[in-house]
Amino acid sequence: MDNMANNRAAKSGFAAEAQRKINSKYSEELAEECLEWINQIIGEPANTSGDMDNFYEVLKDGTLLCKLANGLQPGTVKKINESKMAFKCMENINAFLEAAKQFGVPAQETFQTVDLWERQNLNSVVICLQSLGRKAHHFGKPSIGPKEAEKNVRNFTEEQLRAGQGVISLQYGSNKGATQSGINFGNTRHM
Repeated sequence: MDNMANNRAAKSGFAAEAQRKINSKYSEELAEECLEWINQIIGEPANTSGDMDNFYEVLKDGTLLCKLANGLQPGTVKKINESKMAFKCMENINAFLEAAKQFGVPAQETFQTVDLWERQNLNSVVICLQSLGRKAHHFGKPSIGPKEAEKNVRNFTEEQLRAGQGVISLQYGSNKGATQSGINFGNTRHM
């Protein structure tokens, strides 16, 4: 029985360490930039402080996120639940995530509902909002973060492509020190 208690303690210590590691990636500056950007789009929240507690409190019920989606493109989220019941709040968060995907946020830059609702990974929420913020200019709204790269298509002639095949890049390394018996580094092994 005592062994099980020790095992549980070790697991909870591991979980606490994992949570600390996740939280260490959180950036208050980026979170504040996200909240200020949301404020520019929809006029809320009043408190744009980027500390974890405020960021969580402002976004946890998902209503602000749904208003943001509708602020970028009206009618994106049909019904915003104002109820504070857990499943209604999670529905709001999920509706926002679906909207973010529609707006072009890559799946790897979105977050899971529990990341916000259970405060498991607020950094992933910041990443998602930053990614959405880069897409905002497509909707005529102010954007945040670095400008997205644009497609740069290059068309090569058949002659240019053939010329490139004959070049041996230094990426492949060099053949100095190589002989027919192989490559020798340093002294050989004596038996």
